[in-house]
Amino acid sequence: MRHLVIDSASEACSVALLEGGAAIDHRHEILGRGHAERLVPLIAELAGGGRADAILVGCGPGSFAGVRIGVAAARGLALGWQVPVRGFSTLALVAATAAAEIAAAGGALVVMEGGHGQWFVQPFAADLTPRAELRSLVPAEAIALDDALVIGNRAEPFVALRGPGRALASLPDARAALHLPETMLFNDPSPIYGRAPDAKPQAPKR
Repeated sequence: MRHLVIDSASEACSVALLEGGAAIDHRHEILGRGHAERLVPLIAELAGGGRADAILVGCGPGSFAGVRIGVAAARGLALGWQVPVRGFSTLALVAATAAAEIAAAGGALVVMEGGHGQWFVQPFAADLTPRAELRSLVPAEAIALDDALVIGNRAEPFVALRGPGRALASLPDARAALHLPETMLFNDPSPIYGRAPDAKPQAPKR
């Protein structure tokens, strides 16, 4: 069974085709902006135009726009191709990029940029299952977490601020979905924002 994997929740726009326990094709670009313009062309560049028997999509947390773009693209393709679509946490995908290191360390903390001066943090066990809920914390609060191994695009600043520990800089890579436990996949994918939206509704006029 061939799976198309999509994640555009961070500065990485990453897609891959997985089949038979291996990544048979992939595209991975680091973008400051422009995920909406690049995601579908990247999928189209994959073998067979990216066509797959099922779709897996990263639902965040991460960039509000990037999360929405990825989920919308996955849902649209699933509808057009008449195939199932399931979601996964982008933080779990980041953990999966270092599956061997996490297994050896007995667990790790994923730390990713959360915007507005905060970091998204979540600890994972050796088998890549979460040990606690996702949180969005300011750095001064986040460094109270004591995992020795820290992974993500804010791993190095985290360790520099907290002190002893090992940092592995990493971004979501669609190929790492090969290592995601089945229990980390969920139906009816929708965005995981991790914090309140930037825009707030206007107060009603009196």
